[in-house]
Amino acid sequence: MLLARAAATLTAGAVGLRLVADPRPLLAALAVVAGTTLAGLAVLSRHPHVARHPVPVLAADTAAVLGVLALDGGGVTFYCCAVGASALAGVLAGMWALPLAAAHTALGYLVAAAVLPAGADPRLAGFVLTFPIACVLAAAGAAVATAALGRYVELSVRVVASAQRTAAASERARLARELHDSVTKTLRGVSFAALALPQSLRRHPDLAEQLADTVSRGASVAAEEARELVDGLRLDAPDSDFADTVQEICRRWSQVYGIPVRLATAPVDPPVAVRYELCRILQEALHNVAQHASARHVGVAVRGAPGRLELRIRDDGRGFGLPADLSQLRAAQHFGLIGMYERAHTIDGSLHVASSPGRGTTVEVTVPA
Repeated sequence: MLLARAAATLTAGAVGLRLVADPRPLLAALAVVAGTTLAGLAVLSRHPHVARHPVPVLAADTAAVLGVLALDGGGVTFYCCAVGASALAGVLAGMWALPLAAAHTALGYLVAAAVLPAGADPRLAGFVLTFPIACVLAAAGAAVATAALGRYVELSVRVVASAQRTAAASERARLARELHDSVTKTLRGVSFAALALPQSLRRHPDLAEQLADTVSRGASVAAEEARELVDGLRLDAPDSDFADTVQEICRRWSQVYGIPVRLATAPVDPPVAVRYELCRILQEALHNVAQHASARHVGVAVRGAPGRLELRIRDDGRGFGLPADLSQLRAAQHFGLIGMYERAHTIDGSLHVASSPGRGTTVEVTVPA
């Protein structure tokens, strides 16, 4: 508002320089406007909290308006400055600025009555006498606009805060699910074996040896699962492009296992929860390729289609015979595919696996865009 008032006042004053015999008073008034604006901007930039105290600010601004009036003698510079002061009051004080705007209006009428010569053109007199009412209109308009902007900012803050709370809750739920599906189950098995170990030491030494081995291997598995979980959480950076994240997963995997990956990615940007689950499915699929497929090449593709997003992982390995349902996979200890199915389901997606002995395997995930 300070800048807008300065621009309007300086422009009107520059035009008025051609209409006055002695430009020095007008130049002095314009200097006051420019100096007031610069001082106000300097104070607001360093101490923005002064806007919470409108009375001293408006008192200083009114003094500047009166200074312009004393120098300008009631010219257009004074009127522009008065209208701007009323608008500034509307920004700082809301509708409480209307009395000050009315005072500026009354002062404008008094100045108009003093400067209008007797027998002036009625059209000119009508324009001059109508102009002061702009102070009240400017104050009301600025108050309404500021209130609307304040409500919009407040609503935006509430929406962002709600989104942050929702994201935090989703993140906690995701971490809880990951821990439950991996580390917690392993540690539960280790706990059962450890509970049976003391009694077995006395009665069944051979069984105790087996239980001790179970505890040792279970602890190692839990540590590995925790490491994989942490690596998975760190790998997906939500601020980076999804294509870059997929490329990084494939690069690391190819570097570890020496199997080349042919990558084709489209510029897609899924939500954080969706991209995390897709990254975990990709990691699990590549892990299965390394452990079971004996593949020479792997192809990974990310495609965007109308209303959906597709992730496809295909290898040229040995393949396997798909069972009729998931229960047979569970019985055969193939928990990786079950986990991928469950991850796809959590993001309202579907997972399709196509494989046959000697013909490789294709894993395709489809989620809503």
